[in-house]
Amino acid sequence: MPKTQKTDANRSRASQTFIIGFDGIEISPALRSLLTKLQPSGVILFARNIVSAEQTHRLLKDCHACVTTPLFSCVDMEGGRVDRFRALNGGTPSAADVFAAGDRKLYRKHGSVIGGFCRALGFNTDFAPVLDLAFEASRSVMSSRAVSADPRETAVYASEFLSGLRDAGVLGCGKHFPGLGEGKLDSHHLLPVIDKPLRKLWAEDILPYRILRRQMPFVLISHASYPAVTHDGNPASLSKKLITDVLRKRLGYNGLVVSDDLEMGAVLKTLPIAEAAIAHIRAGGDLCLICRTEDLIVSAYEAVVKEAEKDRRFAVQLDKASKRVSRLKKKLLASIAWKFPSAPTPTKLDRLNRQLWDLSERVRLKKIVIEQERA
Repeated sequence: MPKTQKTDANRSRASQTFIIGFDGIEISPALRSLLTKLQPSGVILFARNIVSAEQTHRLLKDCHACVTTPLFSCVDMEGGRVDRFRALNGGTPSAADVFAAGDRKLYRKHGSVIGGFCRALGFNTDFAPVLDLAFEASRSVMSSRAVSADPRETAVYASEFLSGLRDAGVLGCGKHFPGLGEGKLDSHHLLPVIDKPLRKLWAEDILPYRILRRQMPFVLISHASYPAVTHDGNPASLSKKLITDVLRKRLGYNGLVVSDDLEMGAVLKTLPIAEAAIAHIRAGGDLCLICRTEDLIVSAYEAVVKEAEKDRRFAVQLDKASKRVSRLKKKLLASIAWKFPSAPTPTKLDRLNRQLWDLSERVRLKKIVIEQERA
């Protein structure tokens, strides 16, 4: 194959391994140029990008118009502390509050209400629910994002939440593999070190993933270090041992593997972002998540292309990841009958807000009853 054709092929493959974020509430000329050039597999929005339903829908529609293949349009919308839609609806209950109500129907409704807002705005993917266990060690970091220290109870909530998302036509994601329940530091800023052997991880933190492995379209990999498993200080997101050997081979997970945001401090204190993107793919990851900075996105993308040019084994790994993303994207989006929705009407938004109010009120009343029974 001529060199130019080989480079073009590697650029196309690399494109499918990136989900990117950005600043702003509308598509700028710079963002349009980046999306057109990069042709990423997906985009992700945060609260900084979301000020109204109409604006969010328009922004996502403009993003979709810049790429030639369907996009994963993503958000990490859990409710509680991680609530990207607060400006639109005033806030959604946290996973812990819904779980405390002790009603599986409400767990599913939590997913379906969040999924309903996602779908109406133009999102097809929600990076939720959290499967991390609510151990005491991580309470100050995870707080209401984690629901239970019992892995089976966590799996029950997550299964219903994922089903609720799917009811609404939205794909879900289990996170943060293999588990942040013993993490005492916030990986947004520092590298948590969880010195727990694989035997205990497998029986506790990884158990929800084992139970739900066929139900999760995505698994998001944490940036914590697990030295008792990997025998080094690198984050799980860069570990072949955890991604390929444990998640893929031992657990048998066949969905898409996405890194947590590679701009987070836990990673950047380990490797420059370009090297981290290469390491994630080399370890068996499918999708590099880079959530904000254009220069970092471009440098990581160019590094992946150059590495594929000079390293045949990496080129093979990149090809596998790209093909898996393309194949599963088509299959997953078909499974939720995805097509970009028309703009949400006031009637539609009013209906969604009534559903959210009903969920919030039922959770509140359930908690009152439970507290009275305990008194």
